[in-house]
Amino acid sequence: MADLSKLKVSSSPHIRTEDNTRQIMLDVLIALLPALCLSVFVFGARALALTVVSVLGCVFFEWLYERLLHKPVTVSDGSAAVTGVLLAFCVPVTLPVWTLLIGDAFAIVLVKQLYGGIGKNFLNPALAARAFLMASWPVLMTVWSKTRTALPVLGGINTVDIITTATPLSFLKSGALPESSMTDMALGMIGGCLGETSALALLVGGLWLLYRRVITLRIPLSFLGTVAVLTFLFPKGGNGNLQWMLAQLLSGGLMLGAIFMATDYSTSPVNKNGQIVFGVGCGVLTVFIRYFGSYPEGVSYAILIMNAFVFLIEKATKPRKFGYIKPVKAVKGGEQK
Repeated sequence: MADLSKLKVSSSPHIRTEDNTRQIMLDVLIALLPALCLSVFVFGARALALTVVSVLGCVFFEWLYERLLHKPVTVSDGSAAVTGVLLAFCVPVTLPVWTLLIGDAFAIVLVKQLYGGIGKNFLNPALAARAFLMASWPVLMTVWSKTRTALPVLGGINTVDIITTATPLSFLKSGALPESSMTDMALGMIGGCLGETSALALLVGGLWLLYRRVITLRIPLSFLGTVAVLTFLFPKGGNGNLQWMLAQLLSGGLMLGAIFMATDYSTSPVNKNGQIVFGVGCGVLTVFIRYFGSYPEGVSYAILIMNAFVFLIEKATKPRKFGYIKPVKAVKGGEQK
């Protein structure tokens, strides 16, 4: 007979792990390092300076908000630092520092802390801040410097004096394939935002997150797979299906969004079927905005829109309880149905 004296009765959760928020955020920061190194190589020291400023800004605004409202200070969990890196990755290297700091404040205070802090926000803070900056300062957010151009580390930039370049998405928007080769697009030797240009570096970071079991393949694979299928079946401008699909996958913030943004725990579904629906929805909206929207990129807006529907997705894809039996309905005449 079993020894029931060793039976432990406790409240859920019954399955626990040694991983905590700080460890998860550290893994995300490690996964972002390859893309950061590539951005510094491509855009210079200013890329690193903007990333550091963004991290310090997010940490400061979180600390200030929690101190002013007499809440426990949670900056040590690393979530503010991750938001700072991701927001820096979503802006051009020419963006003024003051604009980036405003985005940091918007992300931390309005999107994250006002809803209760980490785990309670329903929008991705970095993407919401990027959308805010794009709506407020569209010109500053769309100045793309040519790669390997010497820029002041933190000083102001006269956009008239720098050499600008078109991004691959601007070509795709017009129905033409980019002038850059697929190799340059994979390596990140193209114009664009700080951390979105190198698909290869982002994939390396994604493999680290998969190895550490921070994310699963369901959202990234369904997101990227949907974009791949739609762009392969419906190319624009008479271009070859495969070339058009690869150009769409390697350009813009698709890899960054699918691997690091759409998989955010707080703003994505928990159950497996819901994650697949979420990823497919992000993919469909991304292609729709890229094809028919006035702005060439649609990743950030697609994820934000799907963030708003996570509650409904969770409700519609809620798994059946183990051992649940559908109740029998009684009808008139004493019969059961």
